[in-house]
Amino acid sequence: MTKAVHDSRASSRSVDPKKSILSYFANVGNAIIPELSKELVISVPKVTAVVGELIKEGLIQDYGKIESSGGRKPNLYGVVPDSAFFIGVDVKQSHVNIGLLDLQKNLISVTENLPYTLNNTRESLDTLCQHIKAFIAGLAVSKDKIRGIGINLSGRINYATGYSYSFFFFEERPLSEIIEQEVGIRVFLENDSRAMAYGEFCAGVVEKEKNVMFLNLDYGIGVGIMIDGQLYYGKSGYAGELGHVPIFDNELICHCGKKGCLETEGSGWALVRMFREKLLEGSTSVLTRNGQDPDAITMEDIIQAAKNDDVLAIELIAKLGENLGRGIAFLINVLNPELVILGGSLATTKEYLLLPIKTSLNKYSLSLVNNDTQLKLSTLGEHAGIIGACLLVRDRSLSLV
Repeated sequence: MTKAVHDSRASSRSVDPKKSILSYFANVGNAIIPELSKELVISVPKVTAVVGELIKEGLIQDYGKIESSGGRKPNLYGVVPDSAFFIGVDVKQSHVNIGLLDLQKNLISVTENLPYTLNNTRESLDTLCQHIKAFIAGLAVSKDKIRGIGINLSGRINYATGYSYSFFFFEERPLSEIIEQEVGIRVFLENDSRAMAYGEFCAGVVEKEKNVMFLNLDYGIGVGIMIDGQLYYGKSGYAGELGHVPIFDNELICHCGKKGCLETEGSGWALVRMFREKLLEGSTSVLTRNGQDPDAITMEDIIQAAKNDDVLAIELIAKLGENLGRGIAFLINVLNPELVILGGSLATTKEYLLLPIKTSLNKYSLSLVNNDTQLKLSTLGEHAGIIGACLLVRDRSLSLV
């Protein structure tokens, strides 16, 4: 039994039959009514009635009769892919990625690397809304078929209420409501690391694993946690702030205002700081040899330099990996996951980051624990956030069907 079948079956006992059946078609694929009845533990008459309703609503279609081992040939049913669409907006520090997904999980349209600066200002929020509206305007899809927009932001997001407490908390109304009013389509907010984790879990490197951690290694450090196949939010919805665990005994002040956080020694911000410090000490790099201002060097510049075999960039990414390994070892010792996925911009350096992390894990984590934990790089890359946002908004909007 596949993961998607098991999840649909397990959840059907407590979820509305209409949502269960539509979710099964969307996640697993086409099926005949007896198969749906068996997998979802819903009576054949009930399945037949609900499928009829979904056909009338234009979400499901009859694909005709199929061959059977005996008796009357059954009809095969499945989703109408272009009956509903979902938009995912993945907001990064220096750019925005936006994508459109259909009901059958096909990524129809993607716009990547839209120039953007994430600041906690009205102007930054207005620019984000403009990017979203421009993307919608350029689609060859009727706006009334777009069921929702999922927006990923870093920091503290309460997906249930639609509030963002790290960015754009300018008034008492939920941010989701403010953006929804601007773009004219229902909006769902999510923490970027959790959305990326969900994307990998549903469509990426995850296979049969149920207990998974996804590390979003960017300017900051976030973790998306899957426990028994479900996203873990914690009591207040803010679980996964690994970057603010006090691991180092230093006097460096983190963006959160505290000292010694993992982000002070293991994040993209830390990489930029260390790189500039080395240049001031007299180290050389292809970046400065090309005349680039040290104060203008970004994390993206350093990553690209490493990919071009810049020695300083490679050395500092290795140092970053060693520091990150201490934080990941902490998580492995506490949660003992089946799989840890490295994603985000820093993970694109691949072995330059992966090898020192592995060395650090062997040093700082319990061998009996980490022996059972796989460590893999993201396979979705920049698409992880887009796909995760689309699938989360799809699942949440399906519950409103």
